[in-house]
Amino acid sequence: MSNPSCPIPQKEEEIPTPPIRIQRRARGILALFFVIAGLYTIKNFLPALLWGGVFAISLWPLYHKVERKFGTSTWLPLIFTSLLALIFLIPVTFIGYKIIDEMHSALQWIENVRHTGLPVPSWVDELPFGSGQIHNWWQNNLSQSEKIQDFLHSLDLGHSVQVTRQVGSQLAHRSILFVFSLLTLFFLLKDGEVIIKKCLKASHRLFGSQGESLAAQVVSSVHGTLSGLVLVGLGEGAVMGVAYVVADAPQPLIFGFVTAICAMIPFLGWVAVTLVSLLIAAKGSMIAAIVVWVVGAIVLFLADHFVRPVLIGGSTKMPFLWVLLGILGGAEIWGLLGLFLGPAIMASLHLFWSLWTEGATRENVGRKLHR
Repeated sequence: MSNPSCPIPQKEEEIPTPPIRIQRRARGILALFFVIAGLYTIKNFLPALLWGGVFAISLWPLYHKVERKFGTSTWLPLIFTSLLALIFLIPVTFIGYKIIDEMHSALQWIENVRHTGLPVPSWVDELPFGSGQIHNWWQNNLSQSEKIQDFLHSLDLGHSVQVTRQVGSQLAHRSILFVFSLLTLFFLLKDGEVIIKKCLKASHRLFGSQGESLAAQVVSSVHGTLSGLVLVGLGEGAVMGVAYVVADAPQPLIFGFVTAICAMIPFLGWVAVTLVSLLIAAKGSMIAAIVVWVVGAIVLFLADHFVRPVLIGGSTKMPFLWVLLGILGGAEIWGLLGLFLGPAIMASLHLFWSLWTEGATRENVGRKLHR
């Protein structure tokens, strides 16, 4: 006999399970939310992570060969990371020291000009036309110490101090990003095999059989950019550095390095070579200036029209116009990092275009990439 004072247990109502399609969409939306939130969290460090990825892709073939020969260890990625850091730090330290030394000399020169004025240079009288007018203007404006002092007093020193602080802040920020780039490179090299396997598995699940071809195209574009822009630019800078030394250019090592950096971007090397040629001409060596400019024109022409198209476009089977647009557009949007991102994006677009217009299969694309 039941006890009326005891409550009768109620049967729990079962919650209906939503369809699998709705669950997949919900998981996709949740995953997308966390991906966006994660990217927003590390947005200030994304350039460092991308640079670390570019370094890792560039060094991976050499690192993989060394790893197969000597075996896996923690010291190997540390050595590669340290060597890369030295490759950047040694030239930057040398140039920084030279710039500080030149700034000290420049301050002394400004102090002397402030008290004695700036004398008329000898090349003014040797000009084919207008030498008299330029000589008189120089004598009336730049050779008198009083007008030089008025000009220096008119400069906004407060603004100069503010600019100096901004430059110092930017240098500190770039240094932190460089350290994180090296840290990213170390872990990418250390766990490279595992990361590659997981990335291939993820690309296969997301994009199917053509995901591996897309990854191979991106990697090929980075390798092509490294050899076609960086290595060729360094070679151009080395050749022009020798020419600057022979022509007795001011600070030939620094300007050789500047030419190498400028030559990594197509057509920008002409600006550096022309500037150095003008500086040589200002010293009175007109023939040496012409010879340096002609040598630079030959070197830059051969590199931009014959060497780079083969190295960059050949590795990705991409027309040079696409490569050029990727380099210039990437450099305009992302700076130096765009030199690698731009060609990688254009290479991916070119692959998609080929697949869509030619109906290429994964096997055909793979054979094209590995020829």
